[in-house]
Amino acid sequence: MAAEATERSSVSSTGSSALTRSRARLDLPRPARRRLLPEYDPEAFGRLSERVARFLGTGRFIVWMTVVIIIWVLWNIFAPEHLRFDTYPFIFLTLMLSLQASYAAPLILLAQNRQDDRDRVNLEQDRKQNERSLADTEYLTREIAALRMGLGEVATRDWIRSEFQDLIKEMDERRLFPAESDEGDR
Repeated sequence: MAAEATERSSVSSTGSSALTRSRARLDLPRPARRRLLPEYDPEAFGRLSERVARFLGTGRFIVWMTVVIIIWVLWNIFAPEHLRFDTYPFIFLTLMLSLQASYAAPLILLAQNRQDDRDRVNLEQDRKQNERSLADTEYLTREIAALRMGLGEVATRDWIRSEFQDLIKEMDERRLFPAESDEGDR
């Protein structure tokens, strides 16, 4: 604010009429503009449309709508003449049902679109999870194969036992021959 006042005083001292309007500050957010249409929260509106669409898809709605239409028709047929508000062709009833349908259809479509968006996000998350699971499975498969190959080179208990037995036999054979040759030399 003080910067604008200083800017205006410096402009007035130079006498330039082109610089008399204040400059927009780039470090401050723009002031909110007035809009002709009311602002609304799209998320809240979407939740409301889903609730309405869920209600329109229930048996309870069908029952209540049927009850209202039956009462409407019965009232306009059997009520005293001066209390009837919609005579036989029931044009006002038709208008009300058309109005209800004209609002119900876009709300149902909006709810379906939101559900499609949620399904798309869930599908993408499932796809990523499956990719991670597949990568983990491939990694574990390679590790198991490496362990099996490594186990082929590991000395087992039976192999060590057979090697010891072979060494013992070989040592016994060496003892026997040198012992016999020693006795023969004497």
